[in-house]
Formats: sequence, structure tokens, C-alpha cells
Amino acid sequence: MAEQRRVQLSVQRPTSTVCVLGTELSLDVRGAAPKGSVAFHAQGTQGVKLYVIHNSQSIKLPSSVGRWPLEPHTELLLTMDTVSKDVGDGKVKISYFRESGGVPAGRAMLYLTCVEVSLDADVGRSGAVSRTLLDKKTWTWGPDGHGAILLVNCDRDDPKSETPDNRDTSICCYDDLKDMSQMVLRTRGPHTIFTGHRLLLHVDFSDSDKVRVFYGGNSVALEEYQHVLGVSKLSYTVKPSRHQEESVFYVEGLAFPDASFSGLVSFHVTLLESPEKVPGGLGVGCDEVGQIPTLCVGLQDVLETPLFTDTVVFRVAPWIMTPNTSAPLEVFVCSVRGNKEFVEAVGKMAEKAKCPLTVCPELENRQDRWIQDEMEFGYIQAPHKTFPVVFDSPRDWELKDFPIKRILGPDFGYVARQAADGTSSLDSFGNLEVSPPVTVKGKEYPLGRILIGSSFPRFGGRRMAKAVRDFLFAQKVQAPVELFSDWLMVGHVDEFLSFVPAPDRKGFRLLLASPSACYQLLKEKQEEGYGEAVMFQGLNGVAKPTINEILTNEGLWKFNSYVQSCIGWNRNVLKQSLGLAEPDIIDIPQLFRSDASSRAVAFFPDMVNMLVLGRHLGIPKPFGPVVGGQCCLEQRLRELLEPLGLSCPFLNESFSYHLLSGGLHCGTNVRRKPFAFKWWHVVP
Repeated sequence: MAEQRRVQLSVQRPTSTVCVLGTELSLDVRGAAPKGSVAFHAQGTQGVKLYVIHNSQSIKLPSSVGRWPLEPHTELLLTMDTVSKDVGDGKVKISYFRESGGVPAGRAMLYLTCVEVSLDADVGRSGAVSRTLLDKKTWTWGPDGHGAILLVNCDRDDPKSETPDNRDTSICCYDDLKDMSQMVLRTRGPHTIFTGHRLLLHVDFSDSDKVRVFYGGNSVALEEYQHVLGVSKLSYTVKPSRHQEESVFYVEGLAFPDASFSGLVSFHVTLLESPEKVPGGLGVGCDEVGQIPTLCVGLQDVLETPLFTDTVVFRVAPWIMTPNTSAPLEVFVCSVRGNKEFVEAVGKMAEKAKCPLTVCPELENRQDRWIQDEMEFGYIQAPHKTFPVVFDSPRDWELKDFPIKRILGPDFGYVARQAADGTSSLDSFGNLEVSPPVTVKGKEYPLGRILIGSSFPRFGGRRMAKAVRDFLFAQKVQAPVELFSDWLMVGHVDEFLSFVPAPDRKGFRLLLASPSACYQLLKEKQEEGYGEAVMFQGLNGVAKPTINEILTNEGLWKFNSYVQSCIGWNRNVLKQSLGLAEPDIIDIPQLFRSDASSRAVAFFPDMVNMLVLGRHLGIPKPFGPVVGGQCCLEQRLRELLEPLGLSCPFLNESFSYHLLSGGLHCGTNVRRKPFAFKWWHVVP
């Protein structure tokens, strides 16, 4: 249904008004009728379409009925389908009749100027702004959905700046404009009509701190672009150009969706009748169709009144994580004292995977090697632009400046959340993973599901900071799943799970650490006569228990039974939340020991805490019992993973990571290729 506006008429003087292309005017024929009138006749000039609504039927004029009864349920509507060339070139004459008379008891004259006012954006998600019949006021999900998309302009195109682009009020370069979404105001009609009317671009107060709009007028010079809307600026008066029908605005997002922000932002353009324009002020005594009206003197103190509003809705693009199974684009690792060989081994892996290696030097990391815990890579996407965005964790150890000083840059964005009530180990991003795409009971998650570690509701239990959790849940497209990780000393989900690519089934396997699988393997080797084979052979300064000693250590066995029950709980949650069956899961032999607080740490280097670069896996070298010249733990892992086409080199990280309560995955990070699937096709 077209937008409709009521217009008052008068038989004492002509009335003039603006009709916006695509809208309807409802004429108040009864309100202007002379006393005793019972019927009316309406006629209009070419380009004016009149309709009478009578007895719930719409009749287009002219019709076989000459006069229409002035009854409460009789309406007269009009539309115009062509923009006016001159002010007042569309006309309607209403003649009123009394019951007995053939001579009109009075006439009302309406002069019309048809203009086009349209606020457009890339509602069809094609990558370009175009006119559309889609509803611009709504935003819908799915492959058949519609609605414009806005990026948070959180990269830094100006190398001189120290902060993201969305924290300033200027345009630093043309690349900055390319990160923004276009919003086009189209105006057509006699230019003089806009001297008596005003076009106001405005944003709702509740949305104003989420966006910023720039406008350069008819110029393409960067210095001409000004901040005109958003933040403290709620409205902007647009002055249409006599020679240009389109005004192009550039919109940047300032905030990601969050607990208090749905991500939807509405912009409006309103056509206002200005004080200089008197209602009914076009001409005096011009009561015949075809006569040209003359302007009357206006009342200067009449308040502006809105005639028409057009609205377009944007959704701010969410931050999206990428899973282990996505192709690697860049590997990150820290160079610290004592890990030179480890960095070289990671470099060789990156070379095999054909992706560059970025090494954070000691001067920048200040001996903080846990680069996975400091940040998580993701991306944002609109039809016209995609770029990576690093999410900086609230842990803020010595690596805290690396994401914003080294990662933030041209077409590389930055976002952070702070924990208002302090942080725990669960706020580090080793506790933040995402699954590959899954389908659960017919419900598709084409971008996977975020996995975070938490605690059961209990006194003293640790949880991820509310600010981080709220942010992750608000992105909508990767519905998070909370797992139980507080049983671990560090408390990260990457200590007991990982995903690797696979050529069959769902395209991946979930790897779960398994004390049961490890005890089973050790019992097998004991029964084969290798009970005296020792752990940690080749490592200096550490105890070297035998298989027999491990299997007869009742305290270790009881604690690992508890660990297995915790992992079993998560196994069931993952099966239900990700739609997995047992063949989708591989149990990786792993033992844990208790720390002083009865929380778990890996007994030997945690093989699940691996680096995944396509088919190349960087696995912590477990230093398991050597049987027949081979580490039996390494051999079992190869038996499990190599049939999937995966390469399984083992990297020595025992002294540089494992003994510091971390692992290979904790000490590396990977930027990966974005999904081919467009997030706006998701149905949350």
C-alpha cells in the first residue's frame, strides 16, 4: 500500500501541495463542501490519476458516474506518475452540488507539483545502489532476504593515525570512502519548489551514536567531505542541486551489534513545508482548470510541517570467526627466549602450507608468547567490501599492544571488549573457538557455531567476561555454545578439542582429548611386554615414569576418570549442538594431572592443542613411551589422522610451552580465508 497523506481543500481559495511520486493523496472533499451540498464531481489534468472509494470499491475517474454522494465512507484519492516540469502544473477541480441544483454550489481548486524524493541504498545486496521495489524500511535474513548492509569502519587507512578510522570525523583518503556504504538521495522536480520546502536527512536519536555520515556535495575532493550526520548530529538539511538529481552520502558504522544494539540503523529523509509557504497560497481566484496560479505572500511564522518521509534501514555487519578447517592465509608466532627452534619449525609448516609467517619480536611481545590468547582473527563483509578484523581479548598482558599497533592497518580492522569486573583465564581467546558449518536437526549453521568455555553455576566458578559473551551472542550468525572448561587450570576449550578437515562425512572431524583412549593404549603396550618403557625420554630435568608406574598410579587414574567425565559432558553437548554422531569424533590419547587447586593440566604435551594449516597439522610432540623404535602416542595419532589425508609432523614445544601450562595452539595464531557463504543468507 502506498504512503497516504490527507489534504484539506477550500472553496474560498485555491489550495496547493506537493505530491511525492509513488504516494497517494486523500482529498478531504466533505470538509470543504458548502452547506447543503450532497454530491461532488472531480476532474483532473493529464498526469493526475483520481480514484473514488465508494461502497468499498475503487473506481478510476473519469467514469460513467458523474456525481458522487458526499457520504462518510466516500473517499477521493489521487496519485501522480510523472514528475512535474513546473510548479503547480497538475490540477484538480472539485465541484459541489446541492440536491436540487444543476449549478455548482461551489468549487475547490487544488494545484499539484509532483516531485521525486527517494532515499536509496544497496537494499538488494548487489554491491551497488539502485532503485528498488523492495521494502526499504525492513531488513530480512535468508537467501531471499533484503536490506542494506553497513560495515564498522574499524580499519586504519591513514598510516599517521593511531586509531581506527571510525574514531575520527574526517576522510583521510579514497580508500576510507570505499569502506563505507553509499546512501543516495534522489530528488527530481521543479527546482523552485525546494525554495518553499526543505529536505531534512535525519537519524533516530537511539541510533545516532552507532553511525557517522559524510557528504561532499557535488565535489570529489576529499577536503570537501564533511561529517553531516550521526553522533551529536541528528539532522542535516540537504540542498538539491539544480544540475544534479542525486546526492551521494557515505555511511560508516561506529559500533558492532551488542547486548544493547541489535545492529539495525534507520535513516530518514523528510520533505518539510517551510514557513515561507502558505497553505493554499498558490494563486487567488484561479478556479478554472488550465489557469496558471500566482504566488501569494506567505505567513513567515508558520511552523514547518512534514509532507513525506522516506526511510532506509541498514544492518551493521557482524564480526565472523573462521574455523580450523578454513584455508590459512597467514601464521603468527612470538619469538621469545628459548623458542628459536620452535619458531623455525612453525615457519617450515607455514611454508608447506604456502602461507606467510609473521613473527612478533621480543621487543614487542616482552616475553608474552601466548599470541592465541591475546587475539582472535575474523572478518566483516558487505556486498561491496570484505576485510579481516582482529578481536583483541581483555586479558591485556605484555602482548596487549600488538593487535592495535601491528595488526590494525589498511583493510585490517580492530575491535576490543573490556571486562568491567576484571578478567580471568577464561577471557583469553584460547577459550574461543568456532566449529565448521553444521546442520542440527534440519537447522543450518552455514558459518558454524562459536564455542566458549564456562563453568557450571557454582560458587567460585569462572566464566568468560559478560562484555565478551554479550558481543559474541549479539553477532547472531554463529550462535554460541557454552562448554564446561572450568575443570581445567587454564580453562580453555582448545585444551580438549580441535577440528581437522576430512574428505568425507561432514568435511571435518572433531578431535577430543581422551584419558580413556590413552589408558587403553598404555594397557595394550603393557600387555605386549613394554611396561618398562618410559615417558619423556630425551628430555632433561623431568621425571620419567614407566608405563607400569602410570597404570598403577591410583591417584592419577582417579583424577583422569574425573577428567574423562568432564570431557564426556562436553562430548554430549557438542553432539547435540553440532549435530554430530560418533563417527564424526576421534578420541586422541591424552592424560591430565591435578594442580594444587584440583584443576587439570596436561600430563604430557597436549596433542589436541595443535596447529591446523589445511592438511598440515603441527602437533605437540608428546614424548610418549618408545615402542619398537617409535613413540607409541605419535604412532597412534598417525593411525587415526593420516587416513584422512592429513600430514602429522610433531613439534617439540615441551620446555617453551608445555611446562608453562600451554601448548602449540596457544603459542600460534592463524588468519584464515573468509567463508564463501554470505552471512546475510543465514536464517538465525
